[in-house]
Order: sequence, then C-alpha cells, then structure tokens
Amino acid sequence: MASPGTDSSAAAPVALPTAEELGLHIATGKISPVTVGDTFEIPVTVSWSVQGSTLLLVPVSTANAKGLDQIGVRQELSRSVKGGKEISENQVIYTVVAKDTGSLTVPALRLEIPTKAGAIELQSQDVPVRVNSASHLLPFAMSLVVCVLGIALGLWRIRSRAKAKAIAVKKRSAEEETLRGEFFVLKTRVKAADSRDWLLSLEKVCKYWAGMHHGSENLEALAKQGTLKEWAPLLEEFTHARYGGGERDAFMNLETWKLASKLMQIQEDEE
Repeated sequence: MASPGTDSSAAAPVALPTAEELGLHIATGKISPVTVGDTFEIPVTVSWSVQGSTLLLVPVSTANAKGLDQIGVRQELSRSVKGGKEISENQVIYTVVAKDTGSLTVPALRLEIPTKAGAIELQSQDVPVRVNSASHLLPFAMSLVVCVLGIALGLWRIRSRAKAKAIAVKKRSAEEETLRGEFFVLKTRVKAADSRDWLLSLEKVCKYWAGMHHGSENLEALAKQGTLKEWAPLLEEFTHARYGGGERDAFMNLETWKLASKLMQIQEDEE
C-alpha cells in the first residue's frame, strides 16, 4: 500500500545501461609529434559487435586545449568481420591546429548516445600531443641560404649588364607571411571558435597589419584621420565584441572575414 503523500503512479527511474553492458569499446588513436602551426587529426573509435545495428554518436566536448584549437569534427562509419563476428565502428575525427609548443594534452573527449530513456555517455582517455618548434629546420635553412647566396653571386655577375630586367616574382616579407598565416587560420575557425574571441583575434591581426602599413596600430585614430577609409563597419564589430559580446552565426563571422580581406587587400593564392 502506498504511503501517504506518495504518488503510486510515478514510475521508478530507468537505469541506463553502461558502455560495457552494451558491448561498446572506445579507443583513441596515438598522435605522432607535430610541428607548431600544423593541422592534424585525433580519431576516437567506438566499436561494437551487434550485427545489423547502427549507433548515433553526439560529441559533447571539444578538442580545444592549451595550445590546441579544434577547427572541425566529422564521423566515419565502417564494418568488418573478425572471428566470424560483424564488427561495426563509428569513428569521430577531430581536426586540430597546433598553436603552441611542448607536451600538450587534450582532456578526455566525451560522446553521448541519445536514447528515449536518456543519454548514455562515453569517454575516451586523455590525448597527449607533442608539438615541436620549427627550430630544427635552422641548420637546413642556413645551408640553403649559403647555397642561394653562392648562386645569387654567380647570377649577378652574369646579369650585371641587364639589371633593368627585374624578376617578376613578388616576395613577401617574413612579417607579411606571419600575418597571412594567422589571417587564414581565422577563416578555418569561423564555425568552431567563440564569436567574441574570434572577433578580438581578427582585430589583433588588423592592428598588426595597420602597424606594418601605416606605422600605428590605433585603428580608430587612423580611421578619424581618413587613412583607413571604409573601415567603420569593421571597427563597429570590434567595439561590439569588446563591450557587447554575444554569439553570432558562423556565416556572419565569414562575412566579417571577407570584409577584412577586402580592406587589407589580402587574397588567397590561386591554386
């Protein structure tokens, strides 16, 4: 007999099965050392041996960590036969950019299997990632410079009477290459990054560009002087990000990136 004040019709909560009870196995691929600036993938594989079944996995955490930025995630499904049993595999692949050097770690990645009774959670192990600097290329670069200087000296002797004929290849400075690299990384992050942080990162790139081309990183002052014509809409978005914030759709970030590309005259290289 139900005790007073107790709803006898209330159903007891349904205990969700664990991953082990469902026969699910989760494994993370080993990540080879990468160089700072590289883009690499972290595969998380969920496998099970129930024939004819499919599994919906929903990533509920990201591969963002100190020195590492996630720029994409996708899933791949495959099946194979091992020992007479059909094995299904659902692989969640995170695409990450290395932004800093050192022995970095992506915290355990969490996935969920939605069911009518609730979500069953799966969790991987922590993912260690070793990111090396580009300094190991210095000896090779120095040898290359010596070789190039020797060739240049020979060419100068041959072409000393034909200086008027310039090489028609525009060489960008190291600073310009750095700026271009950071600018195009922002384009890859329009969907994954926090909108406010993304806009403030874009503002830093624009300030860096202004300092290179106009001798000052004060965008507002340059705009008032008339040096940065047509920059008002972009500067308004930066001001809103600093003092207003708020989430924006990815397509809005992409349109902002295109506007900055036009204003700074930074174009993608043609294939």
